[in-house]
Amino acid sequence: MVDRGASALSLPDDWPTHPDAILALNLMGSFDWDLDSGLFHMDPQAHEVFDLRPDEYDDHPESLAVRVPTAEAVRLDSLVAQAMKDGSENYGTYFRLRRRDGTLRWTHTQGYIRRDETGRPRRIIGIVRDATQELGESEARREQDAADAARRHQTNVVQLTTAALAHARTVQDVIDVVKDTHGLTHLGATSLVMGVVEAGRIRLIAEGPAGSFVPGTLITRIDEPYPMSDVVRTLMPRFIESPEEFAEGYPLLWPHITDLNITSAAYLPLIVQARPIGAMGLLYNDRRGFSAEDRNVLLALGSSIAQSLQRATFYEQEKDLATGLQQAMLPRTIPSVRGADVAVRYRSASLGRDIGGDWYDLIPLPGGRVGAVIGDVQGHDTHAAAVMGQLRIVLRAYAAEGHTPATVMARASVFLHELDTDRFATCLYAEADLSTGVVQVVRAGHIDPLIRHTDGSCRRVSVPGGLPLGLSAEFGSLEYPVGTLELDPGHTLLLCTDGLVEQPGADLDDGVHALTALIAAGPDDVRDLADCLIDVAEERGGDDDVALLLLRRRGLDTTQAGGRLQQHVAPGDPEALTQARHMIRAAVRAWGAGERADEIELVADEVITNALMHTEGAAIVTLRVLTGSDRRLRVEVEDSSSALPRRREAGESGVSGRGLLLVDLLTDVWGVEARGGGKCVWCEFLVPHGD
Repeated sequence: MVDRGASALSLPDDWPTHPDAILALNLMGSFDWDLDSGLFHMDPQAHEVFDLRPDEYDDHPESLAVRVPTAEAVRLDSLVAQAMKDGSENYGTYFRLRRRDGTLRWTHTQGYIRRDETGRPRRIIGIVRDATQELGESEARREQDAADAARRHQTNVVQLTTAALAHARTVQDVIDVVKDTHGLTHLGATSLVMGVVEAGRIRLIAEGPAGSFVPGTLITRIDEPYPMSDVVRTLMPRFIESPEEFAEGYPLLWPHITDLNITSAAYLPLIVQARPIGAMGLLYNDRRGFSAEDRNVLLALGSSIAQSLQRATFYEQEKDLATGLQQAMLPRTIPSVRGADVAVRYRSASLGRDIGGDWYDLIPLPGGRVGAVIGDVQGHDTHAAAVMGQLRIVLRAYAAEGHTPATVMARASVFLHELDTDRFATCLYAEADLSTGVVQVVRAGHIDPLIRHTDGSCRRVSVPGGLPLGLSAEFGSLEYPVGTLELDPGHTLLLCTDGLVEQPGADLDDGVHALTALIAAGPDDVRDLADCLIDVAEERGGDDDVALLLLRRRGLDTTQAGGRLQQHVAPGDPEALTQARHMIRAAVRAWGAGERADEIELVADEVITNALMHTEGAAIVTLRVLTGSDRRLRVEVEDSSSALPRRREAGESGVSGRGLLLVDLLTDVWGVEARGGGKCVWCEFLVPHGD
């Protein structure tokens, strides 16, 4: 209220005998303060401003004390002294004076300081005028401006809260936005309650601050005498404008909240599509009553919260449904596998109800083998999950039937192509013989597997692959190459979907490189390692699912080879065939086959003969002793033909067509494996322990 930049005043030379007519016309009085004598002369109009008669004033400033309150006089003296000290030419300010009827009036004064040639103040001339009306109008404008600013602030709070609610996915997200200190509390509310309608009742989902919960209100009926019940039942807001109105309207609730010092409250129904889904209450301890603008702002806020709450409720319901469907499609349990430690993990993407077609599976197979599957159906929806479930089932069925890995993949591709869907799927199928460590891998558009060694190092294994499932059948490219790798005791095979590898802004190779480094630095235990990898995926987020399968071949506990012999048998070479028979006979007796020696020799001879008769290449005969919880002798006959052995009807002489019947009858377990461009027929026999 101080203006030291006011323009200088010009008073007539014969002042105050002849006051300035213009000043008088504007109800301005003038004064002349002689600083040397200390006399403060005022004209008649100035006397009017100070409400003093001429006989009541003796030209001394001290006489004005009857009109100027002490605090105002001290402030005026300080202002004038500072202006004279700092070299100012003028000053101006507003101050209050008390008229003879006791009322306070605002007064404005403006003075011009005249100095001598040395700069010393010698005289102050100036004006005084009544400024009550002026400041009253300014005050009214300030009050109006403050009210407008408050309304703008409230509107901004609604807009900011609505913007924050747009990002809320869950009901808890909505509650967090509503209770945020940058949200509703800026509207002045000191306490909040919110409830949702469920089965004819209102369930409280939010209240605050801590300690404001009213016992017995966690779940209330809509017909109970509570304000939230009223607004839900009538679909009309309830504005309570005084403590007396609150106590009279809700006598059951009021005694429990008296400690909160509530002076007013606003209860709003949360309505979506003309149906109440809940209610919200804002309680205040520093206001009484609500203007029309206040009510409109709160109603707009309630509408925004209702829409967000409904959207969040649908989100959670659909999320639960999608998660249940996803879990139903994945294996409920993973079977324990002798000779291996297995860990599987699945992480759903952060896309709400969207679910993907990622899956894993572990399939126990005869002969100590196990099939490991990882795959990803195109898309993130329930249809992708449904297709995934069907693919998982048929892959398991084809593998259990004894088909080679390449055949399993080809048949799965045909199955997907024949489905009424436009989806394709990437997949990797690995069939591991845990007794030998040989793993055959077929890849259909999927990322390569990784192997972690016993020293912790990790490497990517490049495996030749074919087109994704569905596409290979559509384009007639069903020949899937088979890659073979060795899994030594203690090594871990890792299969995953691309959600674990792909990172924003990085290509696939960079993602694989980062993953191998992460695996190398991870814990040794496969379950801990799986947890570590899935935690990293959680932290990174992303919009893709992650499926993960780790299979570690055990070391000392794994079935180990106790002996091994091998013989190459060329076609049309009777000598080589005879040597192979002698090798088998000597081995089964030396290795203690006991009573089963004759059966082993007969089956081995039958399988070797079949390989030489029905294929064009040589045969490689391998005998192994496998030790572990039991002792087995394994016969393997490998040839260059991919044609599977099949059972034929016996001829009229009865001397042919019985080979597979004998194999099936005499062995404990047998099967066929793809080996490069050919196959391997293997048989296993339980034999007694011995030297």
